[in-house]
Amino acid sequence: MSWEDLDKKYIWHPFTQMQTAEKPLAITKGKGSLLFDKEGNTYIDAISSWWVNLHGHSHPYLAQKVNEQMLNLEHVVFAGCTHEPAAQLCSRLKKHLPKNQEKFFFSDNGSSAVEIAIKMVIQYWHNKGGNRNRFLALDGAYHGDTFGAMSAGARGLFSAPFNNYLFEVSHLPFPTKENVLENLRIELDKGEVACFIFEPLVQGAAGMRMYSPEILDKMIALCQEYGVLCIADEVMTGFGRTGTTFAVNQLKNTPDLMCMSKGLTGGTLPMSITTCSQEIYNAFLSNDLTKAFLHGHSFTGNPVGCSVSLASLDLLEKQECQNNIQQIIESHQAFAKEIESHSKINDLRQTGTILAIELKDDTSGYASDLRTLLYKHFLSEGILIRPLGNVVYILPPYCITTTELNQIYLATKKALDL
Repeated sequence: MSWEDLDKKYIWHPFTQMQTAEKPLAITKGKGSLLFDKEGNTYIDAISSWWVNLHGHSHPYLAQKVNEQMLNLEHVVFAGCTHEPAAQLCSRLKKHLPKNQEKFFFSDNGSSAVEIAIKMVIQYWHNKGGNRNRFLALDGAYHGDTFGAMSAGARGLFSAPFNNYLFEVSHLPFPTKENVLENLRIELDKGEVACFIFEPLVQGAAGMRMYSPEILDKMIALCQEYGVLCIADEVMTGFGRTGTTFAVNQLKNTPDLMCMSKGLTGGTLPMSITTCSQEIYNAFLSNDLTKAFLHGHSFTGNPVGCSVSLASLDLLEKQECQNNIQQIIESHQAFAKEIESHSKINDLRQTGTILAIELKDDTSGYASDLRTLLYKHFLSEGILIRPLGNVVYILPPYCITTTELNQIYLATKKALDL
């Protein structure tokens, strides 16, 4: 039995209706921005394999650091033990974070990072004896698929079967206008708000919806007036995607907690980190064990993950990579200007290395029938893109070439004429 047949027999793929799904691509190799299937076909990975791959596939430097660490220390329990890669990673990341982010808690993926932040907020107020139990989020939010993360996210297609089991969260209108501050103040005036959680500047799964740092700055400032904690979910936006290392680097006001994953290891291994301020950390310090943060994961602080994260930072900090990021931004801007007047485009959005093209469609949203049509079109053009319903987005690895970008843009123009 071929391994493709074994896949069909055993594997349940994510975000997939398995009864109607077509045969998945049988990928055998990746190199740079390219993926290769079993038949020898080549595809440009225009979405960085679910937004995780910063530097391209099979990067030799990342592979070298993984190998070196595997031969030294592959894993050790992180309760009662520590190791140099974890300590060095926190020190390196600290230089890129807002000054108030002082403590780092390791976990395995973006949903877990958000879940941890939510638990930290709840226990923070519990430890302080406060009666704050209300959460605020944004309309259209997506924060992951564990129950706390789903609760913070918008109610919809992803959460529908579980809505009766989620805790209540008040969702504010998407912040496209200043009047969002009026809605925020109304919620804050009701009292007992524990925190405000948001995807800074870009809502990924909602269709790469974008809003300004100026509005977010004002929302955080207003929350601070009321003593409300703020969680920045940087799982997707982190590590250069919005043009700065983190999206919150574009703000004057700072969140109290941050969540990061996806690009943390350069797309090599699953790992995530939740950071918080010293004030939040201090609320857990006590002679009473019940006030400790009693949470963990088997692979917390995995040394291999930490080592490859350090290697990914090495590459990200190089001027060559920063130049590549700027080149992608400028290319996106030029292409957006070229197609902005097309009759089939409903909206065009660009922030940093993210370009989103929302097509006119009567059934807009993640379940739009356009999604399958567009997906097949781009595959036929040698490009891997997973449209978010009627939204085509381009979010490439930073190593992508001008030629490869132009191939994606040409295929996109063809898609507009389908």
